[in-house]
Amino acid sequence: MVRLVLFDIDGTLIRTGGAGVKAFARVAEHVYGQATGTAHLRFHGATDTGLVRDFLSAHGVMDTPRERLRFLDAYLFWLDHHLSTNKGEICPGVPGCLAALRSLPQPPLIGLLTGNIRLGAELKLRAHDLWKEFSLGGFGDDHEDRAEIARSARRRGAAAVSGPLADDEVLVVGDTPADIACARAIGARCAAVATGGIDAETLRRAGPDWCLPDLQDHRLLECCV
Repeated sequence: MVRLVLFDIDGTLIRTGGAGVKAFARVAEHVYGQATGTAHLRFHGATDTGLVRDFLSAHGVMDTPRERLRFLDAYLFWLDHHLSTNKGEICPGVPGCLAALRSLPQPPLIGLLTGNIRLGAELKLRAHDLWKEFSLGGFGDDHEDRAEIARSARRRGAAAVSGPLADDEVLVVGDTPADIACARAIGARCAAVATGGIDAETLRRAGPDWCLPDLQDHRLLECCV
C-alpha cells in the first residue's frame, strides 16, 4: 500500500505556458543585461537552483548565496507577472486524481517533489487553486540535485506519518526521465505521465513502473492500494 505520493509540478500537474522560462529570461535581461542569456539553459527536468548556478557560471558571475537570492527574488517577481497574464492550464485528470486518492479507504499523504523553489511552486499552483492540495514536499530550495530533493521529501513524509516508510510505500509521479531517476534514487516506485512534452516511448525507456497517458488513467489509483 502506498502511504506517500509525490507529484512533480510542471508538465505533471499543470502547464504554465513557459512562465518559468520567460521569467528566467526577464531576469537575465533586466538584472544582468543579457538579452539572450538563458538560451543555453535546459529547463526540462532541471531545478531552479541548478539553473541559477548554470546561468551565473556561464556569464562569469560569482555564485554566492547573496547572488542566488538576488536572482531568485527577481525571478519570483517576473514569474508572478507572467502567471497573472497567462496562468496556463491544469493537466488532464489532475483534480479527479487528487480527489480519488483522498477517497481511498486509507488515503496516502499527497506531496510535491519539484525542482521549483518553494515560493515558485506556490505561485504556480495557487494560480490554479491547487496549492492547498499538498501537505508537504521537496523543493529546489532544498538542493539543486533532484535526488537530494527526493530524499528531503521522503524524510518529511516519514516525519508526517511518525515512522519509516518502506520503498514500496512511496510513489513518485512525474513527466520526465529526471523524475524517474530521482524516484529510483530513493527506492520509490514511479508512475510516468506523458503530459509534459516527452513521448511515452521515451519515458518507458527510462524504466518507470507505470507509464500513463495522463492522470485520468485509473492505473495510478490501482497501484496505491
